[in-house]
Amino acid sequence: MLHNLHVKNLALIEEAEVDFREGLNILSGETGAGKSIIIGSVAAAIGEKASKDMIRKDADYALVELVFSVDGNIRRRLEAMDIPMEDDQVILTRRISGGRSVAKINSESVSAAKLREAASLLIDIHGQHEHQSLLNQKNHLQILDAYAKKEFHGLKEKLAEAYRAYIHLKNEIQNASIDTEQRARELSFLQYEVEEIEQASLTAGEDEELEMQYRRFANGKQIMGSIGQVYELTSENGAAQMTGHAVLEIAKISAYDEKVSQMEEQLLEIDNLLNDFNRELAGYIDNADFDEARFYEIEKRLDLINGLKAKYGGTIEKILSEYEKKLQRIETLSNYDVYLSDLQQKLKQKETELDAVCKKVSEIRRREAKKLTRQIRSALIDLNFLDVKFELQFTKKEDYTASGYDEAEFLISTNPGEPVRPLTKVASGGELSRIMLAIKAVLADCDEVGTLIFDEIDTGISGRTAQMVSEKMNVISKDHQIICITHLPQIAAMADTHFLIEKRASKNQTQTMIRMLDKEESVTELGRMLGGVKITDTVLKSAKEMKDLAVATKNSQSENNR
Repeated sequence: MLHNLHVKNLALIEEAEVDFREGLNILSGETGAGKSIIIGSVAAAIGEKASKDMIRKDADYALVELVFSVDGNIRRRLEAMDIPMEDDQVILTRRISGGRSVAKINSESVSAAKLREAASLLIDIHGQHEHQSLLNQKNHLQILDAYAKKEFHGLKEKLAEAYRAYIHLKNEIQNASIDTEQRARELSFLQYEVEEIEQASLTAGEDEELEMQYRRFANGKQIMGSIGQVYELTSENGAAQMTGHAVLEIAKISAYDEKVSQMEEQLLEIDNLLNDFNRELAGYIDNADFDEARFYEIEKRLDLINGLKAKYGGTIEKILSEYEKKLQRIETLSNYDVYLSDLQQKLKQKETELDAVCKKVSEIRRREAKKLTRQIRSALIDLNFLDVKFELQFTKKEDYTASGYDEAEFLISTNPGEPVRPLTKVASGGELSRIMLAIKAVLADCDEVGTLIFDEIDTGISGRTAQMVSEKMNVISKDHQIICITHLPQIAAMADTHFLIEKRASKNQTQTMIRMLDKEESVTELGRMLGGVKITDTVLKSAKEMKDLAVATKNSQSENNR
């Protein structure tokens, strides 16, 4: 059950909080007051698409929070999804900001997919135009499967798995169907690739060891290059030669000046140091361990390995794995007829297995379809379809799908003597809305979802039909919490709790507000729904009579259900 809705900075809502009750919660208000914003905020909170355009003007973010109470099987299923529970309470939070949104369940961040999965156990929203989905025939089978889901006992999952295996083999046979010339070309190319890999004689981990040696040799080469250049600059062909000439020249004049004599001593010391440095440098060069030939071999081997990596995979392990696959493919192409025959045999076996599962699923569907259509027909009678026939017609598809080989289509007749015809060709918009309500009512009886939201399901109906829709809503609300947006007073009068959504302007801003109405305010709102702009005493009297009649009807239905 949904206990609380908290909305902040969403569209025209600055901040609003609603405490919902058990039973039938009605939301009403003038056209354009923002009723759709309330439903939109709930939809955003349960993981539906939310954009930054939803954020209220001048606000940095929007926030929606839903607080549910859960127990029994729903709690166990949530725990199985690794959702942390807090005293039988689940809090769904969605924060929408400029570039992203953050979803949380009980303060723990979750993906949008997980949020939607958890929310599907807690709440179901029937939007304004959802009844239009009945015009799509493929949805008819989905409705039946939703009704019969407890009877399948894992068969649908087994069916999907069998279908995947069947399609995989079918695709493999299709891809394997190549002519003799193509096969010969592929075989020749594969043999070339296998020989290329074999000739390389690769060893796992070899590339890493070679790269380490290459780095060492590459640095050694740089060192020897620089050392050789230094020796050339400082040896007898370089600085040492010039320093020697300088010593000879300064010796010619050193006897004439004490200062020059001192500089001669310094120059002699420099000459000795430079000669010592060159001897040490020559010794380093003679003892250096750099094998140019070995470096070339490593470089060439790495080029070969990297070339194979580029063709067959980023590591030696992947190259060797591709090698094994190519050997297997060569074996297949060399014995192609045997391979193809084996595939055909496997496909036949998988098709037999798939057909058997499809048959079991189809048998369950046909059995459950009788129950479903009987219950929907009963619900339709409650919704003022007085002499209605409602059936589900099955046909068998030409090929298999992940859902089996069944096609199903709802058929209906709303007039005595008229044959049943496809729902998509008979029902009007208002009738579709009631049919969807009947389906929802039936599915709700076999579903554990505690809260159902109906957004203006009363489109296209009025008068006695509206009254009967309100009575059906009241019946559903005995076992499920119902939140319903409506513009019909007949439905609003049936409310256990009535909320008014209204638009107010203050401080040059427009805001959508929502508040719970007491009994007198509810009658006044019914008067507005009945009489429009001017609410006279006569209109208010009619509104009070409508409310009293609704209370009497609810009491009568309660007595009948005891």
